[in-house]
Amino acid sequence: MECSWKTLLLLVCTSLGVQYTAIRSLRDSFSGPCQDFTRCQERQSKEQRWKSLCYDSHVPAESSSATARKHILLFAQTRSGSSFTGQLFNQHPGIFYVFEPLYHVQQAFTNSSSRLQRALDGKALLGAYRDLLLNLYNCDFSFLESYIRPEPQDHMTGTFFRRSSSHALCTPPVCPGGGEGILEGQPDEAWCPKKCQALNLSLASQACQARSHVAIKTVRIPEVEDLRTLSEDPRLDLRIVHLVRDPRAILASRMTAFGGKFRAWKVWNATGRQPRYVDLTQITRTCRDIEYSVETALQKPTWLRGRYLLVRYEDLAHNPEEKGKEIYRFLGVDLHHQVLRWISQNTNGTAPSSSEWNYKFSTTRDSKATAQSWRVHLNFDIVKTVQSLCNRTLSLLGYKLVQSVDELKDITKTLT
Repeated sequence: MECSWKTLLLLVCTSLGVQYTAIRSLRDSFSGPCQDFTRCQERQSKEQRWKSLCYDSHVPAESSSATARKHILLFAQTRSGSSFTGQLFNQHPGIFYVFEPLYHVQQAFTNSSSRLQRALDGKALLGAYRDLLLNLYNCDFSFLESYIRPEPQDHMTGTFFRRSSSHALCTPPVCPGGGEGILEGQPDEAWCPKKCQALNLSLASQACQARSHVAIKTVRIPEVEDLRTLSEDPRLDLRIVHLVRDPRAILASRMTAFGGKFRAWKVWNATGRQPRYVDLTQITRTCRDIEYSVETALQKPTWLRGRYLLVRYEDLAHNPEEKGKEIYRFLGVDLHHQVLRWISQNTNGTAPSSSEWNYKFSTTRDSKATAQSWRVHLNFDIVKTVQSLCNRTLSLLGYKLVQSVDELKDITKTLT
């Protein structure tokens, strides 16, 4: 009898253990939050891993206040929709937004007469980029003066790159004659310099200090790893919005915006025959940089935790208000009604022909149509080539491949 009771007790314990294991396994199989990243990785398909980077709700405790000064970096590739996305920050009256200030650093290095200077590896240029970003986030525009050509006199310059793309640089106090005109919409490139004359960099610094947050857009930093020093700087509350786009769309946009540099690609697109001299390295490098950055973020390093948000341009184009709100939640900044008004007024154009296909820096468009317009403009042979070169990047970001001309041209079916 004693043996049978022990046996029965052992059976009961074993049964409970099996049930506990089954319940735990069942719980872990659901799609709720996963505390162990390695197990999360195993659970998610490779095509869906990027989604974990699009909803980064963890915000460092020391910087969770909505009133704390945020230093925002819109980190992107050329022709990925960054001019359009930058307007989400430019339209906020509390954000001091600067469009591509690193252009001046790049030009200074490129135009240097010193062969040794040009021979320096990318580390020197990246170091200069980081130093400038740090100074601009601290509203010190004097550091920029050593890169602007011709060199500013008495802190005044008439050659600030794309000044018109920053409301803060085209409105009082930086531009006493600005104001109402610029609030009516994004001015053309000639409006601000004509209305405001030369840019006073000292006034720009003061205006920057008067605003609550600073946002900078750049397409000149290759990988997110290059931002680690800034992310770890205790003087900054850096928030990185990493904008990505379908590489096939990036190539189509570059072909349109930079026709001279992509002449061989345009010949290929028109004739259907690949020229022997077409350069495949640029789009390959673009995909590699995107891939490396996303893979770095997927590792959830401490220096990126709560400071990185992945945004696919296509998602923003299809749901601009929803994605705009998501971005501002990540930043910990209140979404101003002027941003929502701009989204409403500038994402419902009549056709893609009114946007980037006519003016390479346009920010007013039918955003849904623009996101798909590359499928109409690229031939299938080029698309197959990009899919081959960027297969891993496309898969990592959840973009679908097309296998035929009909599938490419059927824009009723999304590739996201």
